[in-house]
Amino acid sequence: MTEILEVTTLRPAAGRTAADFVTANADIDEYLARQPGFEWRRILETGDGTIIDIVAYDSMEHARAGAAGISGEMAGSPVHATIDHSSVDWNLTTVLHRVDGN
Repeated sequence: MTEILEVTTLRPAAGRTAADFVTANADIDEYLARQPGFEWRRILETGDGTIIDIVAYDSMEHARAGAAGISGEMAGSPVHATIDHSSVDWNLTTVLHRVDGN
């Protein structure tokens, strides 16, 4: 089974928090749920305030299409104002090993 992860790290924009980022993602969550191959999404915050946003897809083709829509179709989303865009690091990567729980 192929699993592709879109892994984005970023910092909140000045005066914004990780909670602001999560709240502003409501429309992005709805967008992702409609995308072919979308499997799941997790948003994390590290101890230094960095946000890690992970989205799983079933293929690289679906991952690229879903990601393109975030900056295309969803360009007007309020989430973009909560991000320090100079801090964004974005990657698509294939999972090499997976262990699932019960």
